[in-house]
Parts: sequence; structure tokens; C-alpha cells
Amino acid sequence: MNFTDLPSSTVSNYEIKRYPKTTNRSLLAWSKGDEFAVWFLKTNELADKNISIYNDSSGYLSCHLLSNKTEIRISKKSQEKSIFKNLENNELLFEDKQFSNFEAITDFKAQVVVLKVPKSVDLFEQYLNQISLGIDGNSIVVCSFMTKYFTKRMIEIAERYFDTVKQTKAWKKSRLIVLTNPKNNEIKPLVHVINSDLGIYKQHYGVFSSDHIDYATQFLIENINIPENADRVLDLASGNGVLAKVIQNDNPDLEIHLLDDSVLAVESSKMNISGENVHFHFNNELSDFESDSLDYIISNPPFHVDHEIDISLPLELFKQAARCLKKKGKFQLVFNNHLNYATHLNKLFKDVKVAAQNDKFTVLNCSASQL
Repeated sequence: MNFTDLPSSTVSNYEIKRYPKTTNRSLLAWSKGDEFAVWFLKTNELADKNISIYNDSSGYLSCHLLSNKTEIRISKKSQEKSIFKNLENNELLFEDKQFSNFEAITDFKAQVVVLKVPKSVDLFEQYLNQISLGIDGNSIVVCSFMTKYFTKRMIEIAERYFDTVKQTKAWKKSRLIVLTNPKNNEIKPLVHVINSDLGIYKQHYGVFSSDHIDYATQFLIENINIPENADRVLDLASGNGVLAKVIQNDNPDLEIHLLDDSVLAVESSKMNISGENVHFHFNNELSDFESDSLDYIISNPPFHVDHEIDISLPLELFKQAARCLKKKGKFQLVFNNHLNYATHLNKLFKDVKVAAQNDKFTVLNCSASQL
């Protein structure tokens, strides 16, 4: 393989759009690292091999490397929907069976793996741990990233799983790490155990806040206020399920739903909460719920996509929460003070009140949807 040459230029043969749509024009649907990875595979005659694609944010990798020998591994429902839309918009034929949740065990043996390195180094290790299940001694793993996000831990983690770890030169502020000669590691679930005042919680590597209950979530828990006579509640962007579990502890008869965009988060929450009246949803939207169907929604909503801040994501969730909430229901959320969500929520709810506030976080109670 050639590690010294660099692209003189790259050309995208497809129109790749970012989904869900964002109001931030500076946020792109792909990076130079994605372009570099595609160029590297094609230059080294690797693009016609059995390829597994991991962490393709919008579909650039999938569109440019798609064939009947391509497997696309999904860790987020938003990724899956975005890739589907971009493949369809570019009239590229694919089969549903080419998509699978990234932790699923399949018969597909990848000769080449392309991985867009995520922000979380824990998630990076989770990917490499899973990738090891689907490759053999001759497989090649190509990891792309922007150089400003490089950390030594990326190399340390890669060396746990591969004997040969090489970096390319930088190209347009991006770089590749190429992994070969996988080690014969015993592959096992990577799980953090959080000991807290709220109890013991487990979560897979790569789920938000790995060593403690997030401070915003703790602040929200201190101010939970469920409406009287509530029957049906939703933990929106549920993470490891701690909010739902706290609610269940005090209200065991409630019908509780947990929804998260991350399959790892959903699977983590299943380790922490259970019961006949508990339901899990792997989704990035509230399409599973009818209008006026929920008594109470609680959320510590995400506002990052990897390294990028994009508040269009929580704002869309707020609209859907307003649609699904019953007339006498309540939407309760916590957020960092600098985000100023109240301005947006006042357009969706008649009654928006500060339930609690400190120097970092605000808890709002929202009721009487205007939708």
C-alpha cells in the first residue's frame, strides 16, 4: 500500500446532503477525512473488495463505495435514515440486508473496513472491538479523522487490537490510520459500571458520560415533577436509562417509554431498567407515538453531533414533544444555560416556566402545547 502519495484533488460524484436538515450552513455532510479514505481505497485497489463501512455520518462513504459487496454498519438511527436518503436521492440501488446494527453478528467477512473515527475514544474502541469479529488476518482497517481531533489514545487503542498501526501524511487537515495484522484478542462486551448515589448503572463503551451520572441529569433528577394522574411517560434521548429508572422507582405502575438515537444507549438502558410496562425505542424521532398520547416527557437532550454543536436536533425533538404531549401533560427538560432554549419553546408551548436554575444548567417545565 502507498502511504506517501496524497490526493491532488478529489471529486464527489454524488450530491450528499445532511439529514436531518440543519440551519447551520457551516455544518457539512462529510469531511476531508471521508474524501481521503475513499481516495486511499481506490488508489490502492481496495474499493472492489468486501467492504464494511462504520460511522458514515451522512452517506458519503456509502455512496462512493457501494457495491453488492458492501456492508453498512449502523450505530445511530439518524445515520441510517440519512444514508438511505442520500443513496435514494442519487439513484443508487441497495438492499436492506446490506444494513445492520453495528453490534450484530453477521456472516459477512470484510476484507476492508472503513471507519470514520468518532469523537469518543470509548466508542472508537467499541468499534474496533466489534470490527475484530468480522475480519481475518488479511483484512485492512482504514480509519479517517481530522488532524485537530487526534489524540495519542487513538493509537494506544488501535495497538490493543492490531499489530501494525500506520499513519499517512496529512492531507487538507485530515489523516488516515491504517490497521493490519489483527491480534487474536478475546472479544468481549465493553461495559462501564457507574456506582452512584442513585444506584449502580451499566452502559456500553461509547454512551455519553461513562464514569458518572451526567451533572445536568443529576440536576434534572433533583427537580422531577410528574403530573398527577399521569399514566404514560417518555424518557426522550434516554441514554443509559437513569431518568426512566428513577421515575420507575417512585412510580412502578407507570407505562414508561425510553427513546434514543444510539443503539448502544438503548442496549445500555435495557441493562438498567425492565418490566412489562417498560418499552424501548431505537429512533431519532417520535414517529412511534401518536399526537396527544403522552402525559409526561422528560429529557436531557443532545446538542452535539460528534465534535459539532447543532441545536437544530433538539429543536426538532421539541416540536415532536409538543405534538405528542396531552393537553394537560408536561414536558420537562434540562439544558446548559448558554443554549437559551426558552426562546424556542415559548413558540411551542403556552406555559414555559423555570423550575430550577444554577450557574450551569436550567430545568424548564413546559405545558399546554400550541401545536
